[in-house]
Amino acid sequence: MPQITIFMLPKKISEIINNNVNIISKEMSYKKDFFGDTPAPFVGRFNYPNVNVGIMSAINAEKKDELDNPKLWSNENKTVDEVVNLRSSLINSRFKSNVYSKREKLNELAKEVGLASGNVETEINLEDKPHFKLNTFSYATPHGPNAQLKKAKITSNPKLNSKVERAHYDTDLKSATALNELYNKGIDENHLSQILSVGALGIGKNRKLVPTRWSITATDDTLGKQLLKDIKINNPLDNYKIYFGGIMGNYYLILMFPEIFNYELFEFSLQHPDSYSTDFEYFSGRKKYSEACEGGYYTVRMAICEKLKELNLQSTAIAIRFITPEYTAPLGVWVTREATRRCLKQKPYEFNSKEAMLDAARNIIKDEFKFNLDIFLTKSILLKNLKTQKKLFEF
Repeated sequence: MPQITIFMLPKKISEIINNNVNIISKEMSYKKDFFGDTPAPFVGRFNYPNVNVGIMSAINAEKKDELDNPKLWSNENKTVDEVVNLRSSLINSRFKSNVYSKREKLNELAKEVGLASGNVETEINLEDKPHFKLNTFSYATPHGPNAQLKKAKITSNPKLNSKVERAHYDTDLKSATALNELYNKGIDENHLSQILSVGALGIGKNRKLVPTRWSITATDDTLGKQLLKDIKINNPLDNYKIYFGGIMGNYYLILMFPEIFNYELFEFSLQHPDSYSTDFEYFSGRKKYSEACEGGYYTVRMAICEKLKELNLQSTAIAIRFITPEYTAPLGVWVTREATRRCLKQKPYEFNSKEAMLDAARNIIKDEFKFNLDIFLTKSILLKNLKTQKKLFEF
């Protein structure tokens, strides 16, 4: 079975930048020394455990509350270009550090930024004036140029959520427990992954910096596993359901079956029909990282589990992601999480038989994308199992 990770995009980033005067003009505002609004840290992973640690700051930000807010971007139906515009203003002022270093002054500053519930006002001094460059990632939100940090200091009192503060100072609380407790108290996963990244959670002696890429997936995986524990004790759905929808050129077709929890994901670009990635897990779960679908596997699973918990039921779920030309630049795995959530907010199509559901799914995708869904249906591990497995009452 092919497992080809794809993030090929129909339009080069350079084309977007060259066609967007607003982005290019931001280079004129870059300075060597400045006061900025700092919404987030960024921890690299190369040369681990000796990594680059950055604090991302914007000079004269016009929309301060939107600099690092994926849920808001989704709720306000931001376009890809609008998110790129917002994020291109952020300078990643970075320095070298060891992930185990606990007393380094700049590490402590990054920790304060990660813990804060909003932007932190900072004074930044760089080695050199940065020049415009948009840095994009498949897993994290894009940002403007990287620059070598000379020194920095916080010039305002960071605002900390009292629940986050208590978890941070509880050095006997395991990080997984802290993440789940904070999530259940309304702290969103974007903030949680930042708190984990700056080494602000977990048993005191075990705390360390966690590369941003790893902290995002660890947060989604941890929250998803707890949701799974909750839903696996529930009854299965009593019918078949189709959900369809998405955001920013990322659309999901989600098929739910009245069975115990199993999960399968396909990811596919309409611009590259010969390549796709896929992975799955059974009721017993999976022990290995999803090399095929990477972080997106865990974001989609988490969103599906949130929906099933809301329904107080469990289900076998097959999710198929369609990436359209509308998705002109990678924005991070938050897009897959929010696109799945948007999909699952739509009113489902409901059916009394698997055959009726699959026929409807074929027609939906044919009408929307002129694509033959059987290409994936015939390759689905879970569908094959549903055809062959026997129910308890059949014995």
